[in-house]
Amino acid sequence: MTSISLIGLPGSGKSTVGRQLARRLQLPFVDSDHAIEERLGCSIRQYFEREGEDRFRDIEEAVLDELTLQPSGVLSTGGGAVLRPANRQRLRERTQVVYLHSSPEEVFRRLRHDQHRPLLQVADPLARLRDLYSARDPLYRETAHFVIETGRPSVSTLVNMIIMQLELAGLIQAP
Repeated sequence: MTSISLIGLPGSGKSTVGRQLARRLQLPFVDSDHAIEERLGCSIRQYFEREGEDRFRDIEEAVLDELTLQPSGVLSTGGGAVLRPANRQRLRERTQVVYLHSSPEEVFRRLRHDQHRPLLQVADPLARLRDLYSARDPLYRETAHFVIETGRPSVSTLVNMIIMQLELAGLIQAP
């Protein structure tokens, strides 16, 4: 079996899709943000505010290094995981990377009422998402083995699309 990592903008569905994908493939599921919060003993948001982004990215890099060494499983990463070259390289070399591609407008539509995302607690969240997209989309594409358009399909449809891509690539066996 293989390890699969999901990358994409915050709110693109990495955790939700990852959980269902892991269930379907009968693999363990790990959300890197949850693993980081367990390590920190506080929320990412609190740590970010207290220690700054660089310190957070150091912890994220260390945790991703450990998580990508797992022999098999599904890993959902934080939206900014691709910002560091070491993370991009480890994800790409150690796992099959699926980029859940969402437009900033789609993500905004999904998250506009979400109060828990520090990223969107700004005057113009859509502009913020567009900025993130333009900076990160090339990095997601550089890292990914597969790009899945999230559009409007249901979570189960997205899971089926990912499984089909993995089967076509000969990485998993059709049931």
